[in-house]
Amino acid sequence: MLQIEHLCKSFGGVAAIDDVSLLFESGSLTAVIGPNGAGKTTFFNLISGGLRCDSGRILLNGEDIVGCSQSEIVRLGIARAFQVASVFASFTVEEALLAVTQAHHGRHAVLSRRFPLREHRGRARDVMEMLGLTRCAGTLSANLSHGDQKLLDIALALVLDPHVLLLDEPTAGMGPEERWEMIETVQRLWEREKMTLVFIEHDMDIVFKIARSIRVLCYGRVLAEGTPEEIRANPDVITAYLGTAEEGDA
Repeated sequence: MLQIEHLCKSFGGVAAIDDVSLLFESGSLTAVIGPNGAGKTTFFNLISGGLRCDSGRILLNGEDIVGCSQSEIVRLGIARAFQVASVFASFTVEEALLAVTQAHHGRHAVLSRRFPLREHRGRARDVMEMLGLTRCAGTLSANLSHGDQKLLDIALALVLDPHVLLLDEPTAGMGPEERWEMIETVQRLWEREKMTLVFIEHDMDIVFKIARSIRVLCYGRVLAEGTPEEIRANPDVITAYLGTAEEGDA
């Protein structure tokens, strides 16, 4: 369970996150939406340790992780994939997954081994199969299509065996067909892994199709939270976002 309590973060006197309190139940699938400048990416940066909050608490299964390093947060069970895919350009898909898996399990000394440990190779292959990357296991990450780089970025987070997975616009930069293929992959991933999955998305058709619950941020504050049906009918959300939604990010 991920619980956010009275989280605040300001930049130059401007409140990017302003007294945000939210609860993400274990095994839930939640979309975070809102207009440009709403604070969505800042919110993810605070949870994943990329930024330090000014005040408030971030509780993972009851343990406050504020002040923990990004690597400590990963070890505790929170992983993240980014809006712009971050991959190992000079590694093949399988090599990148093996490197991350071995490093995560404290096997830095065996990163250069010609034959990785069997359990690590098995986990890498399992994740590749899950995300449809087996076909390009031997392809250099730099040579992947945009969509496959996004899948690899998710795979690199997934081999960390997270309890909570944060996806920052998993369909960004994709064409219509690719977008739906990606989000169907995300839904299958959630159904199989039973993890807590939180994603930022601007495509409302996608959000309303797969999210079980939705949190709406606006100017750094929680505007609304509820089921897709409740959010779709919320007049404040319609006024602030749904009627004027644009592509982009906060």
